[in-house]
Amino acid sequence: MSHTLALPETVPVMPLPGGLLFPNALLPLHIFEPRFREMLEHALTADRMLCVALVRPERHHWRTSEDFFPVSTIGLIRACVGREDGTSDLILQGMQRVKFSGFTQEAPYPIARIKPLKTRTKLNVETDALAAKVLEFYGQLKSMGRELPEKIDRYLNEMSDPEMLADLIASTFIGDASRRQQLLEALDLNQRLRLLIQYLREEGGSAAA
Repeated sequence: MSHTLALPETVPVMPLPGGLLFPNALLPLHIFEPRFREMLEHALTADRMLCVALVRPERHHWRTSEDFFPVSTIGLIRACVGREDGTSDLILQGMQRVKFSGFTQEAPYPIARIKPLKTRTKLNVETDALAAKVLEFYGQLKSMGRELPEKIDRYLNEMSDPEMLADLIASTFIGDASRRQQLLEALDLNQRLRLLIQYLREEGGSAAA
């Protein structure tokens, strides 16, 4: 599920209230606004990549790049179906965390220069213990009828990559957008796993205590 594609220097950005993409996760999008139709056409004729950026909760709407978070995930358009009315449905696959380092365009949609971000992964005994705790929470969520698609479920249970585990569980089970953004920005893997466990406990309620 990891990517090997080279990342572009600049990429179109789709700011969304509540919208967030994690590496390796899939995000379905419905494109209907004229500016985002233009953005999609740009992406499809270039390298089929774009970023989804979370609009800051206090802003509600975005007008400039100050209105959304600068840390995002670059995604690859895996599938795109155009409709007769000009709208499109697409599936975006998260590839890598990135930070916007500047903008070559703000309107009608942003185009950002990007800097790839790497997780600081110093695997140790604590990492293994934290990943095991996350899997324990996932087992409890499954018993409540909340589970991932069978293929990913099987993959997680054989998981040897704690970073991918953290991102897929965060993408699926953490509902609060601000917490999702915090998990996206946590580049230290153990810190990310600790945050994820805290949020799973708080959002899962007593059944996942």
